[in-house]
Amino acid sequence: MKVALISEWIDPWRGGAETSTTQFLHHLMDRGTEVHLFTRSRPSPTPTLKVHYIGGATMSRTRRSVTFAHRVARLVRQDRYDVIHAISPCTCADIYQPRGGTVAESIERNLAIIPSGPGRFIKRYGNRFNFKQRYSLAMEREIFGGGVPIIVAISDYVIDQLRRHYDVPLGAIRKIYNGVNPDDTDPADRRRHREEVRREYHIADDHCLVLLIAHNFRLKGVARWMEAMALIKQHGVTNVRSLVIGKGDSLRWHRLAARLGVADCVTFTGPSDRIQTMLHAGDVLVHPTYYDPCSRVVLEALSCGLPCITTSYDGASEVIEPGKHGLVVSTPDDVDELARAVVTLADPQTRARISAACKPLQRRIAMHRHVDEMLSLYHDLGVQTTAV
Repeated sequence: MKVALISEWIDPWRGGAETSTTQFLHHLMDRGTEVHLFTRSRPSPTPTLKVHYIGGATMSRTRRSVTFAHRVARLVRQDRYDVIHAISPCTCADIYQPRGGTVAESIERNLAIIPSGPGRFIKRYGNRFNFKQRYSLAMEREIFGGGVPIIVAISDYVIDQLRRHYDVPLGAIRKIYNGVNPDDTDPADRRRHREEVRREYHIADDHCLVLLIAHNFRLKGVARWMEAMALIKQHGVTNVRSLVIGKGDSLRWHRLAARLGVADCVTFTGPSDRIQTMLHAGDVLVHPTYYDPCSRVVLEALSCGLPCITTSYDGASEVIEPGKHGLVVSTPDDVDELARAVVTLADPQTRARISAACKPLQRRIAMHRHVDEMLSLYHDLGVQTTAV
C-alpha cells in the first residue's frame, strides 16, 4: 500500500504529537507500507522512507504554514496514492487526524488559564486580530464541513470537540485511540535508573517522587502544581518531592516556587532526552493540564506502571479508572483536589496496587494497536477507491 503522510513537522523534540507521528510512520514501514512523508522537517535518512521536503521561506510562521498547505495540495496530486493521510491541516486528504485536537478548543482552553475578568476579555478581543488563529479556524471549518471525508479522533475528548464546535456527523468520525511504544526495560535497568536519577537530584528512596513533564508550563498547569505542593507542605506531608522536566523552565518559575515556599521540594531539571529513565525513577506522574487531546506522557507513564493524576481536559483520562490506575481531577484550578490526589498516592501500598493494575492497559494504549486500526481504515478506503 502506498500512503502519503502529511505532517508539517516531525521533529520529536517539538512535542508529543511529533514523537507519536515519528513512531507511527516507522510502524507503518515495518508492516511493509510504502510511506511518502510530506514535511518541512528534515528527518534522519531512513532507507524505506520517501521524504518530500516542502521548503519556501516567508516572513512569518503563519505564512509558512499557509504555503505548506498549498504546496502539499499541489504535490500530492502529481502522483497516485492509495491513501492520503493528513496530520497537519490539508483539504486534499482522505483522512485528517488532528493529533492536537481542534484549534477552537485550544483557544478556549488557553483562555481558561487566565483568571476571569478584564484579562480574559482583553485576550479574547485580541484573538480577533490574530491572523494565525483566523486562518487555522477557517481551515478547520472547511475540513470539518466536509472538506475531508474521514476525521480520525485520538480520544473521546476530540470527538466531543468535533461535535461541539463543528457539529461533525458521527458517521464522518473514526475513533482510533492514541498509542505509545511499550516499556520493555529490564527490571534491573529500571532499578538502576531509579537509583541514578534520585542520587543526581538528592532524593531519598523513601520519598514520594512526583514527576511533571511538559514544555508549555502555563498550559500544562505547572503553577497549579506548585500551589498544590504548598498545600501538601502546609498539611504536614513532608515526604513528597517533585521534578519538573521540560524546556519551559525560566526564572519566573523559580521565583514563583520561592514565593510559594516550595523551592526546597520542587526542582526544575530543564529539558531531558531521558524521559523513560525519569519515569523509572518516579513514583507518580502529575499532569494538571488545561488542555491535552490525549497526553502522550500520561500514556507513557501508565505503560511504565506509574500511577497518574491528570484532568478531565485530557483525553488520556478516559483510560484511567479512578483509584485503579490513578486519579482524575475535574479541573486544574481545583488545587485542593490535586493536593488530595497526590497525598492519596503518596502511600507506597496504594502505588504498588495501582502499578500492578496498569499492566492490563498495555494492549489498549499500545502503538501497534493504533497502527493495526489505522491500517484497517486504510484498507477500507483502498477498497472503496478501487470500487470507484
